[in-house]
Amino acid sequence: MTKRAYKERFYPTPEQAEFLAQSFGCVRFVWNNTLAYRTAAYQQRGELISHSAAEKRLVALKVEYPWLKDVESPLVS
Repeated sequence: MTKRAYKERFYPTPEQAEFLAQSFGCVRFVWNNTLAYRTAAYQQRGELISHSAAEKRLVALKVEYPWLKDVESPLVS
């Protein structure tokens, strides 16, 4: 069986580049915030936070940080 790879190049428009930068920034913020939350819960109380519990916390994060609503959720069809 032969394995093949294809390289593709994406040239976004300035609007797309701005949206992508904003999206990646929001993802990075949510990841780091959730990581800090789970780490603190484990270090302080020995509590393990499940993935589903961390996902439910996103609603509160969007209320606390309204700019997170500016980008689309990947779960929205």
